[in-house]
Amino acid sequence: MTNATPTAQLSDAGLSIWLDDLSRERLDSGSLQKLIDQKNVVGVTTNPSIFQAAITSGTDYDAKIAELAAQGAGVEETIFEITTADVADACDLFAPIAAATNGVDGRVSIEVDPRLAWDTAGTIAEAKNLYKKVDKDNVLIKIPATIEGLEAITAVLAEGISVNVTLIFSLERYRAVINAFQAGLKQALDNGHDLSKIHSVASFFVSRVDTEIDKRLDAIGTDAAKALKGKAGVANARLAYQVYEELFSTERWAVLAEAGARPQRPLWASTGVKDPAYPDTLYVTELVAAGIVNTMPEKTLDATFDHGVVTGDTITGTYREANTVLNALENLGISYNNVVALLESEGLDKFVASWKELLADVNGALSTARKAS
Repeated sequence: MTNATPTAQLSDAGLSIWLDDLSRERLDSGSLQKLIDQKNVVGVTTNPSIFQAAITSGTDYDAKIAELAAQGAGVEETIFEITTADVADACDLFAPIAAATNGVDGRVSIEVDPRLAWDTAGTIAEAKNLYKKVDKDNVLIKIPATIEGLEAITAVLAEGISVNVTLIFSLERYRAVINAFQAGLKQALDNGHDLSKIHSVASFFVSRVDTEIDKRLDAIGTDAAKALKGKAGVANARLAYQVYEELFSTERWAVLAEAGARPQRPLWASTGVKDPAYPDTLYVTELVAAGIVNTMPEKTLDATFDHGVVTGDTITGTYREANTVLNALENLGISYNNVVALLESEGLDKFVASWKELLADVNGALSTARKAS
């Protein structure tokens, strides 16, 4: 254990490392396989911002865009073809891990069009289309945890489709997500699906909580306020794990588990440190427990591999301390409910903006390709 790398130690502690990035370059160059081999990466997550960055930087997609332009494809069809092809190829790369872990790891996530976040029926239809197009057992369809998304999560799981629920910031919404998950599994069981084949993670965002709350603490400016900086994100995530432990030890869950269901694992997202004053492994080493996923940007993965100090479980038994942090923030006049609502809204706006940029860039690339042909 002492001679193992920090990422291997995380794996030994029961934490799964997923990379928060994907591109054609990563697939073709072998760099993704290298991360699997050397840094214990056992899955991948994507989002609209990741695809926007991948497709609009470099020339890796030029030939495919030219090919689709020649076929008369529109901009949305082109993006659908490109992103699903990347995800399907990544699923193939991770297939051995999926097989070795009975589908728990080896997962690759793809998100529904972010403009559908407030459209239940549209989200359900898009999720089915993505699942059918990728056509891999180890794909996860990402659905944002908006109020409208909750019903979609249940409906998609009921079809036997595995789901990554994303953009969770609040403990209350996380409870609603677990409820939607368990309701979906009950419907899937009633529909005749094998529950052991349905997988899900709940992506709870971490660093953005500190970014927003630290800004408010700086505005207050007192010593008491400054003492709380950098503590809210970890405290919030630790309390989410407490919710996970509570809601997956109920009689309702026991009935589903008896039928073969697997728990929806907590996933820590937004784990790159935004404030350089904090340790660059803060949202990794302080959030270790069995049965969870940490999806890391490569910079965070590299930092963890290089100098992360893994001390085992750093979540269990911390709940009183975590509650104390959130109560202290409320006592200073920082509204938890206001912060998490704002973060959800900003997160969705960011993804929609990235998607619109991607639409514009790919539209331009299609036009250029048509003129050149």
